[in-house]
Amino acid sequence: MRYRAEIDGLRALAVVPVILFHAGFEVFGGGFVGVDVFFVISGYLITTILIEDIEKKRFSIINFYERRARRILPALFFMMLICIPFALIWMLPNQIRDFSSSLVAVSLFVSNFLFWSQSGYFAEVAEEKPLLHTWSLAVEEQYYVLFPIFLILAWRFGKNKVFWIIIFMASISLLLSEWGWRNKALANFYLAPTRAWELFAGSITTFIIQKRGVQKNNVLALIGLAAIIFSIFAYNETTPFPSLYTLVPVLGVVLLILFANKQTLVAKLLSTKAFVGIGLISYSVYLWHQPLFAFAKLEMLTEPTANLLLTLSLVSIVIGYLSWRYVEKPFRKSGVLSRKSIFVLSIIGILFFTIFGAMLTKQTEIEIRKIQKPFQNLFYDKEYISLRDMTWRAKEELITSNWSNCILDITSRLDPSKITHLNPDNINCEYTNIIFLFGDSHSRDIYQVLGKKTDLLKPGLLILSAHMGGCRIGETNKPHCVSHYERVKKFLSTSKLSVDTIIYVQAVRSLQPPKHEEDMLDKLTELQPFVKKIVWLGPRSGPGLSRNEIAQLCSSKVNSTKKDNLLEKFQLTIEDGIALDSRLKVQPMGKIKYISQNNLLELNSNDISLLTDCNEIFWSDEDHLSTFGEVLFHKKYFDFFHKINRQ
Repeated sequence: MRYRAEIDGLRALAVVPVILFHAGFEVFGGGFVGVDVFFVISGYLITTILIEDIEKKRFSIINFYERRARRILPALFFMMLICIPFALIWMLPNQIRDFSSSLVAVSLFVSNFLFWSQSGYFAEVAEEKPLLHTWSLAVEEQYYVLFPIFLILAWRFGKNKVFWIIIFMASISLLLSEWGWRNKALANFYLAPTRAWELFAGSITTFIIQKRGVQKNNVLALIGLAAIIFSIFAYNETTPFPSLYTLVPVLGVVLLILFANKQTLVAKLLSTKAFVGIGLISYSVYLWHQPLFAFAKLEMLTEPTANLLLTLSLVSIVIGYLSWRYVEKPFRKSGVLSRKSIFVLSIIGILFFTIFGAMLTKQTEIEIRKIQKPFQNLFYDKEYISLRDMTWRAKEELITSNWSNCILDITSRLDPSKITHLNPDNINCEYTNIIFLFGDSHSRDIYQVLGKKTDLLKPGLLILSAHMGGCRIGETNKPHCVSHYERVKKFLSTSKLSVDTIIYVQAVRSLQPPKHEEDMLDKLTELQPFVKKIVWLGPRSGPGLSRNEIAQLCSSKVNSTKKDNLLEKFQLTIEDGIALDSRLKVQPMGKIKYISQNNLLELNSNDISLLTDCNEIFWSDEDHLSTFGEVLFHKKYFDFFHKINRQ
């Protein structure tokens, strides 16, 4: 296969945005599409190698697997080996348990299945998983195992028919991904059936090039480059992936491979030393960036600064180069180790990480039970215990399948084009009273809480929710927030659904007294003509600690001075919340009733049991509830809603 420098340059264009996305730089909100670029490149290169070998009658499945083993396993196993001591030093027992499970899964090429069962890719807890990024390697490895077998078996039907079979399979996979992001979003993201079409896009490109060659077309090559860059900066974690949206970067790569002849401007750009240099080491760089970020977040008491994350991004390139130079590159040379040696070492590596990971998992489970024992009387709620023991994926499916028709999120339906559909005929709920819950992300938190145990909702009550993260009424510097409030107001003033009570919620840190509170009360007062009563559910005091800081309170590896500092920070947050409550309670609010959310949830002490049971953490960040926190507080919130409804 003829070497194409621009393909290595394209790898650089893939790996750098991925790193900067994981570093948390918002401008690279769609940096994760770099993985999709890698998928298309892999499909193209592997299919090219396989077809050339088949047509020249030199194809050998053993040779193919040997090349893949040399290419992938040494650098991967080296990275995993280096991660182990840092995990044992810095991780808490429950984190070590997850890490040890990932050692097993990565070794067996099924880590995408493991992470599918544990957490969403964009979840905060996922950022602390050193091996999370290996899910994409697992998808590729599964492709490497199955695709050569398919190709050699299907080749008997002729090259042209194989081409159309691949197009058919790619189409089915694409349609499956479009269905998947709507119905099984986690499985859609992690699993091979909905990712296969991206690899097949590379395969299809190979067939076209073998027939027509690489064409020179500056315009189409530039369009391809623009499509990739557009995706990197225009997409974010809310973009459904993979889906039809993914066609933009995927087709961008296809256009580059097809039309970026070495004489085109794009090929000349991607063939420069800087792009090619990073592209050559991109695999090793990709391997190292996630462990560096994860361990930095695990070790520090606070979130890493942007400068530190940028430094770690550069360090990942340096370590990636060293790994490529002294691990990856030597093993790729057949003269260094024989085929037998490479297979033997691969099997030894697989067995080592599998056995070590399994033993560490078992040992950590024992330690977790010992740590948890003092807390077992604090958390006796059967609903909490059963949810805690489920996989993350199962929890999410339970939540969505258990949603009540009498607890509805109508945020998206407040759009002017859809607001007319909000009428009694379209509400599948028997109700006599309606409570309208709205506010910022803390309002969304409460809506999530209500969905955890909908059978606690008493008959006759309909709860409607409309929330917009980061938006507080009274703020005029955010146009989208002003628009959201206007949609809420229009709904309340024109809807055939007669709302009885408004419950308004917003975050504590957004309050900037006294002007902001006055503006907020003015806006709430504007809504009085449309409802019987308005309740301001006061700001909730979060712990003021990150997930990692909360976890360190339970760790025997963290010294008492650090724990005391964390508890002091937690105590100050609680005291600030109590002081704010005291001030707001005495302010004149007209007909708007103020109720302390801190009192409702009993968030008025610095008891560690408000944060964690030393197995699961009840807060997803400094002031938002985790899945388990939502379960912990669901009864208190339901009791509050029913009490308000009776008044």
